[in-house]
Amino acid sequence: MSDRSDQLQKIRSNEGFIAALDQSGGSTPKALSLYGVEAGGYSGDEEMFDRVHEMRCRIVESPSFTGERILGAILFEMTLDREIAGMSSAAYLWSKKNVVPFLKIDKGLADEEGGVQVMKPNPDLAALLDKANSRGVFGTKMRSVIKKASAQGIERIVEQQFQVGRQICAAGLVPIIEPEVDINSVDKAESEGILAEQLLSHLDALGDQNVMLKLTLPEEANLYARHIRHPRVARVVALSGGYSREEANRRLGENLGMIASFSRALTEGLSAQQSDNEFNATLDRSIDAICQASRT
Repeated sequence: MSDRSDQLQKIRSNEGFIAALDQSGGSTPKALSLYGVEAGGYSGDEEMFDRVHEMRCRIVESPSFTGERILGAILFEMTLDREIAGMSSAAYLWSKKNVVPFLKIDKGLADEEGGVQVMKPNPDLAALLDKANSRGVFGTKMRSVIKKASAQGIERIVEQQFQVGRQICAAGLVPIIEPEVDINSVDKAESEGILAEQLLSHLDALGDQNVMLKLTLPEEANLYARHIRHPRVARVVALSGGYSREEANRRLGENLGMIASFSRALTEGLSAQQSDNEFNATLDRSIDAICQASRT
């Protein structure tokens, strides 16, 4: 089988979860602060991205980080352009760790309008998809945010996600559709109900294209059961969305067939000041807990 076929089979069928290592410009300072690297520890954006790449390399090169428990990893574009242990990042993930590489392709969020934040325009997407293919990337991820239970706004979010998703499919990649529902929304459950129906409508219209879904852990357990069973969905993964790892794992365990795609919840407890033994042991416990919650 080709690498792409092997990767699709792994994503569809294997146990484990997807590590989200795609913090971008706006979220990088917070990610570094949680890791014990304050703003005074670097000067300017270039050094900031050097520090966060060092953090990502330490995670990915850890003996705890392997394809036995981690199905895939989502990378920021700057990470794709850099090396891990002397190899291109995507190649290292697949050839050395048996972890399927994904790429974050959105350019951030537009201002809130109608209770939602759609993705900003991405005029250079075709070139980015070409680069992803040339580096051996399997799939992509793009995020929108739902703040309020606005049927019109949620429809706009889902339509944009699938419109871009079809372009990604046409380039031979598998898109992760991510319409995040803000966990602090006062009408979160209502938003999720509207979103669930909108997603099904668009999935039914996909033809023979495959997508993945990355969704906020819902208030109603197993709300997305139909989506998990849908023939056009390779996998449904959950974002931690600001929940603690303990709470995210608890909610994940209530949703059968859903697996994790955690970022902050994965790195919780890791510190630049830890010895390698302490770091690897902390990461191992985190990976094990998230993997266990993803087995329901």
